[in-house]
Amino acid sequence: MARTLGIIGGSGVYDVAGLEAVKELEVDTPFGPPSDAVVRGRLEDTTLLFLPRHGRGHRIPPHSINYRANICALKKLGAEQLVSVSAVGSMKEDIKPGDVVVVDQYVDLTKQRHSTFFDGDIAAHVAFSDPVCENLAGAVSRAATRAGATVIERGTYVCIEGPQFSTRAESFAYRRWGVSVIGMTAMPEAKLAREAELPYATIALVTDYDCWHETEQAVTVEGVLAVLRKNADLAKRILAELASDLPDPAESPASSALELALITARNRISPEARERLGWLIGKYVHEASA
Repeated sequence: MARTLGIIGGSGVYDVAGLEAVKELEVDTPFGPPSDAVVRGRLEDTTLLFLPRHGRGHRIPPHSINYRANICALKKLGAEQLVSVSAVGSMKEDIKPGDVVVVDQYVDLTKQRHSTFFDGDIAAHVAFSDPVCENLAGAVSRAATRAGATVIERGTYVCIEGPQFSTRAESFAYRRWGVSVIGMTAMPEAKLAREAELPYATIALVTDYDCWHETEQAVTVEGVLAVLRKNADLAKRILAELASDLPDPAESPASSALELALITARNRISPEARERLGWLIGKYVHEASA
């Protein structure tokens, strides 16, 4: 069955071997423009929608990304599920640079990002205890294994605000929490994906040990970029493998996350809110109560 997969990652990730019918798409959203144009292509029966999270040329820092516009744009273009490709630091000795962690939990330490589509005139509370779609994560793990990666199938991602790296004291504190990896981009991306009813998974590509590791040099941009270049081809191979083994998004709890989450009485939802969020809530509010 034909599927449509949204992919948020680096600007070069969409150069996947065999990608056909490639086209760049500009998308308007109620939240402003996404990070860049979305690149749409087809790999056999799967449509892939690629969005460079930081914009081409890596010009947008993590705390300034328009996460709401990014998720909205992919949803409006028909994405049925969403995979994030993310560079991370390792917080455990046995998770090494070059490894792939298929994250299953997050700790959100971001401070100034818009983390919901419902921020003033509609109240909604989606379930988020299990933020990653188990079926999609399983498919990612299988794809990464076939692509030749060393795969860690579960792990907790602590997301910091950035753009600075952690202090050593912070790094040791996160280690005591038992987290697996550290990064700057998974939140609020995962929260917004759940509100948008998009099954979500993270391909966390380990680039370094965070500064807790006493036998390694402190994390630097130069070191991270060196490993990122090595990981780029691996990420492309994983995505190509994943495209042939996508689960049915309808079987994910995320696909109906808003069904019981909308609290606001339907007849109290303003015309402005209906227009702004029609792409998201239209199927639930098409008939307002009298």
